[in-house]
Amino acid sequence: MGDQPDSATRRTFMTAAGTAGVLGLAGCTSNPDSGGSGGSDGGSGGSGGNSDQLSGTIDIAGSSTVFPLATAFAETFQQEHSEVNINVQSTGSGGGFANFFCPGETDFNNASRPIQPDEEEACADNGVEPVELTVATDALTVIVNNEADFLDEITVEELQTLWSAEEEPELWSDVNADWPDEEIELFGPSDASGTYDYFIEAIIGEEGPGHRQDYSATEQDRTIVQGVQGSQYAIGYLGFAYYSQNSDAVKALAVDDGDGPVEPSLETAKSGEYTPLSRPLFTYPAKGSLAEDHVAEFARYFIENTTNEEIVANDVGYVPLDDDQQAEQMETLENAIEAANDA
Repeated sequence: MGDQPDSATRRTFMTAAGTAGVLGLAGCTSNPDSGGSGGSDGGSGGSGGNSDQLSGTIDIAGSSTVFPLATAFAETFQQEHSEVNINVQSTGSGGGFANFFCPGETDFNNASRPIQPDEEEACADNGVEPVELTVATDALTVIVNNEADFLDEITVEELQTLWSAEEEPELWSDVNADWPDEEIELFGPSDASGTYDYFIEAIIGEEGPGHRQDYSATEQDRTIVQGVQGSQYAIGYLGFAYYSQNSDAVKALAVDDGDGPVEPSLETAKSGEYTPLSRPLFTYPAKGSLAEDHVAEFARYFIENTTNEEIVANDVGYVPLDDDQQAEQMETLENAIEAANDA
């Protein structure tokens, strides 16, 4: 195995982490010399020889949607392995790939959509091989202000009109004549977000006019909630977990894809009724990082707990994997760990 990335790489991640919503978990350190993160050369820091003696640092960036799930698993993992330091940063799926994971500065990138070909190419250029692991199902949720009594459900066509760069309506009545002559305020994720990418794919269409840019864009889901909560005529979209944590503050809309309105929920996401906004969520460990015991054990722990209803569904708000799905992901992971150790 080659040399670890130098301390400058570690400082780059931690400097960005200090400004972009990193969660330094219990036992974490911001020591810039605590070891680099995994590109083709392995994970952060060293580890003991077995799971009872694990130590080292794991750096994770990516999706704000997957952030609460990764955080929950990192916290419980560290209760068992106090010498492992885990830094989890919310950067957006694309921001994580471009700025941290593909340059070899992080061991995992969380994503709310699959890695894109140009991202795979950027990773390959730096000797980073991503391993795709599905970890849960989300119901992307459209929210409005609690006082928006004119709106409880919305069609896919109306969402397309609201968010498409082609029409860019200014008033609610421009979208539906039964809606008020009031200015629309839009809040949503930035173009670094996998949620943004998925919304384009599901609602606007990848070959369509694109996502309108005259809206309040952020990579912090709580900012979307706060924006919608603060204006009677606001609308936004985000992952179901953030809505479920703030269901008293804002109202979720039922979405009509042509077969009648369906409310977002764990049940409708799991059944497939909530279309087209149900989506898989991913984490991507770097194969090279999996040669480090502490990184491999955390990856195993992550996948082992994807069926944990208490954490995934009750605590975070996503649909857990079933046993067959989990077994498939674990097989993929174990094959990657074996390949990393044989390299």
